[in-house]
Amino acid sequence: KIIREFIGSFSAVNAKHPSLAGWWDTVRLYTDQTGANISRTVRLGEQKNDRFYSHGKSLTRLSIQSVIKSAVTAKTKPLPINPSNGLYLLLTSDDVYVEDFCGQVCGFHYFTFPSIVGYTLPFAWVGNSAKLCPGICAYPFAVPEYMQGLKPLKSPNGDVGVDGMISVIGHEVAELATNPLVNAWYAGQDPVAPVEIADLCEGIYGTGGGGSYMGQLLKGKDGATYNMNGIRRRYLVQWLWNHVVSYCTGPNALDQ
Repeated sequence: KIIREFIGSFSAVNAKHPSLAGWWDTVRLYTDQTGANISRTVRLGEQKNDRFYSHGKSLTRLSIQSVIKSAVTAKTKPLPINPSNGLYLLLTSDDVYVEDFCGQVCGFHYFTFPSIVGYTLPFAWVGNSAKLCPGICAYPFAVPEYMQGLKPLKSPNGDVGVDGMISVIGHEVAELATNPLVNAWYAGQDPVAPVEIADLCEGIYGTGGGGSYMGQLLKGKDGATYNMNGIRRRYLVQWLWNHVVSYCTGPNALDQ
């Protein structure tokens, strides 16, 4: 429910400032090859729950595509196939390990191969790190063991694993929207190792952010830390690269 409301808030222009819709406005600055801006409307399509772990509890980057194939070809309630403007999110529970999880990545995006899925579909995977590596992928709501003396911040929705997933989902969806087939917007000259709009702002969540400092954040009356408002909930989401002004921006910037 936390994640559904998060995605639904991208288009909610009536949310309290600073809002997720304001964050999505940075994504909307980017255009496709026709010059059209990225859509203001982000709509949650359909969902499918693989509660019986049909592909096991240990997935490779390639086997993730097989999970997506199972979802779009299922005999009952298959996910709709929308290669032109659909994005596919695979979210794994806290007992599922994915290749490179915790050590190198907390999530990633790519596209499916027609040879596996039958279609080229932009997708992202994000894992729940609550049991496997909360200090890495759910920071600052959990802290690594080596950072002794540093207390974790209170998460805005009371679920360290899911609140940790939120910023990663935002990171990957923003990059999927601006670089869905890994041949669109990236910084630098090398498309094989692109630096995308969220990569450029890794670790920056507020004004002054950089290095180990996340920037100026907000604190609720309940003591929870956040930087953006959704329709009904609060979230902590990293900033994005604004290519018009050439720096990282977010709706909670103090100069806005």
